[in-house]
Amino acid sequence: MEWDWNFVWEIMPTLIQGVKITILATLLGSVLAAIVGLAIALAPRSPNKGLSRTVGFLAEFIRGTPLLVQLYFIFYVLPDIGILLPPLVAGVIGLGLHYGTYTAEVYRAGIDNVPRGQWEAAKACNLNARQTWTHIIMPQAIPPMIPALANYFIAMFKETPLLSAITVLELMNQAKSVANTYYRYVEPMTLVGAFFLVISLFSVVLLRWLERRYGKIER
Repeated sequence: MEWDWNFVWEIMPTLIQGVKITILATLLGSVLAAIVGLAIALAPRSPNKGLSRTVGFLAEFIRGTPLLVQLYFIFYVLPDIGILLPPLVAGVIGLGLHYGTYTAEVYRAGIDNVPRGQWEAAKACNLNARQTWTHIIMPQAIPPMIPALANYFIAMFKETPLLSAITVLELMNQAKSVANTYYRYVEPMTLVGAFFLVISLFSVVLLRWLERRYGKIER
């Protein structure tokens, strides 16, 4: 089948709409993953052992199961118990929870990397727990984490085609719809690969900048 540029320009608006949904799902999923990851990382430090063990078990369970299975569960199983979510919301929750369990390890490593003397200094200055975390620990822990967190968010972007399994009209789903409608697969699937490649390359450039800015990696 020959490449048809007229067909490319005809389907481009549909694919661009899919790109927008893909980027939106990635950004919202990243925000949720950052919040969930921080909560999971802080749970073991809670004096409530029951809470810390429960959160730890759930994190291991989520890490140990495929993202696709989790998406199916959220979108197709939860309605059986009365929890009906729109496809995009279900996809964002699935991405955020799944990658939140991985970003938790990044947070944990960053927090553990803060020198013990900083904790003791905060205590000596009579800072309460909130002040210690917000003014002493997190400002030192977060900058070295940023490159690793960005890496996970790039990986999340590459996982967004799985959202087509729960009817989210992201890039891959739009491309499949176009291909099945016109019975032409070369152009839409090639463009999907091109879009992902361009956005991934831009993300890699951003990641390298973050590594130089925050990771103190010599190039």
